[in-house]
Amino acid sequence: MTPDTFLTAENIVKRFGTHTALDGVSISVPRGRVFGLLGPNGAGKTTLIRIINRITVPDSGTITFDGHPFGADDVQRIGYLPEERGLYKKMKVGEQAVYLASLRGLSAREAKARLKAWFEKFGIESWWNKKLEELSKGMQQKVQFIITAVHEPDLLILDEPFSGFDPVNAELLKKEILALRDKGATIIFSTHNMASVEEVCDDIALIHKSHVVLQGQVTQIKEEHRTGCYEVVATEGTLKPVEGVFDVTGSTAQRHVTTYRLAKAAGVSNADLARAVAAQVEPRSFCEVMPSMNEIFLKIVGA
Repeated sequence: MTPDTFLTAENIVKRFGTHTALDGVSISVPRGRVFGLLGPNGAGKTTLIRIINRITVPDSGTITFDGHPFGADDVQRIGYLPEERGLYKKMKVGEQAVYLASLRGLSAREAKARLKAWFEKFGIESWWNKKLEELSKGMQQKVQFIITAVHEPDLLILDEPFSGFDPVNAELLKKEILALRDKGATIIFSTHNMASVEEVCDDIALIHKSHVVLQGQVTQIKEEHRTGCYEVVATEGTLKPVEGVFDVTGSTAQRHVTTYRLAKAAGVSNADLARAVAAQVEPRSFCEVMPSMNEIFLKIVGA
């Protein structure tokens, strides 16, 4: 375990009867970063999260937490937002939040002060004396996120945190997740929404059919999956393929502008490609089209 690694899971195996949920899964979560735990439904993500939270135990394998074997006392240093939210519908929001914060070691006074600050940040001060059942699903999720983060855990585990949020509140939550990371928290972010991965995650592990099939930094993974695809927006001329340099795979004309999709030949530099394009058309813009995480996901696990 390297000094900049906060948590590792090594060779985790978990079976339920004849079904193997995790088969030798290993991940390494860097300290102070957002780590995406990705995979299709049923891949084993939730099982691994439950093991990291000590809700269930693996059949074999080990968890190392902040440099030592993971123990029961470490659970207090974790904030867990499950996909299936579990707050008490009949209790008042503030009363419930203070109670749950106290279970994480905060005094009632400290819990109330921190919660009030969070409620003000989210603009939900008026919810304090409402019953949870009076709130929409998205409102309830705001409350549960606050409760998850209020004791300032070293490790936050967020399972599908954007589920049920409209775009405005999803953006608000994204900013808070990144702010917590910037303050030093390590965050495990479990999702199958690849768009949110692009916006939030620094590193990822992709689980498919109970195995880790891809792991690393998001930028490095995208670099490794480059396809040599480029986009050119041109205002004059017609762009035609140049043998040994590029092929034109598609084009879209709109008013006086045409957008071309190009496939660059192997071994051709960007400078040579740009010169070949400029010899035929007047380019307004020229850029490489990097693969999205969704495209990489589909390529690896299948559409």
